[in-house]
Amino acid sequence: MQSEKVIIIGAGPCGLSTGIELKRKGFDPLLIEKENVANSLYYYPTHQTFFSSAEKLEIGQIPFISERQKPVRNEALTYYRTVAQRSELRINTYERVMKVEKQGDSYTLQTKTKNDEEKTYHANYLVIATGYYDHPNSLNVKGQSLPHVYHYFKEAHPYFNQNVVVIGGKNSAVDAALELEKAGAHVTVLYRGSDYSPSVKPWILPNFESLVRHRKVQMEFDAEVDEITTDAVRYIVKGETKEVKADFVFAMIGYHPNQEFLTSVGIIIDSETGRPQFDDQSMETNVDQIYISGVIAAGYNNNEIFIENGRHHGERIANDIVNKETR
Repeated sequence: MQSEKVIIIGAGPCGLSTGIELKRKGFDPLLIEKENVANSLYYYPTHQTFFSSAEKLEIGQIPFISERQKPVRNEALTYYRTVAQRSELRINTYERVMKVEKQGDSYTLQTKTKNDEEKTYHANYLVIATGYYDHPNSLNVKGQSLPHVYHYFKEAHPYFNQNVVVIGGKNSAVDAALELEKAGAHVTVLYRGSDYSPSVKPWILPNFESLVRHRKVQMEFDAEVDEITTDAVRYIVKGETKEVKADFVFAMIGYHPNQEFLTSVGIIIDSETGRPQFDDQSMETNVDQIYISGVIAAGYNNNEIFIENGRHHGERIANDIVNKETR
């Protein structure tokens, strides 16, 4: 069994930031990541532009230099890889935490590598920084698991001259619709809201509205998806049932944290907000010596915490662990 003072589960931007802050306080945390560094960002669309400026995505006081006002996905992946390397963080990649058990005033972790090797760790403190992008929200309709239904959008080229339905009306849905239309897909967007979402990036909304006005993108507001078939999507608008052809469907309706893992370690989740119970000042949960970092602190409202504010959680966590260790 490998013993560690602090283990961080997740090596996204907020997990990396927490690791750096702990190193500055004299600790040498181990980060365990089920895939690779900044894995959630890897699943962003290939040409994704961030909402935040580069300086607001910085961690560890390491400058993020971008020639653009808003950096793009590939720049961010390069930046976070570089930060991990320069900070000399210990990161076990492609290793998944399977189980956490409390042992007195510390914790035992069971993990499994991509080669199915099982490992056991002992840790005094745990930081959960697992994000939310791995768990797409469910449509709860028949046909949602068909092979042509996706929850992630990467590139538009494969959908040239195809009938594509995008479900959702916020940033990820609008971004996908714009890319698909540009690549020559026949795009229909189904959104349950009655108007454009106020959360859509202000620099892309005018372009999207123009495409809708000129009928290059078909937009249906107040649309509730009823069923997805092999070649169509049935939906209801104000009591009227409609149908649109669909060779491919992108259900861009958001994501949620892995609440099953949180509850398995004893963290209390608010049933209404999905927020785990934690102290704002220390980020410590209701379970002693288990902390959370990043967007999982926001529960269902993933528009509340981004990299630009979640990156500061690490300093609070590091300070609290120092206080505990010096009592």
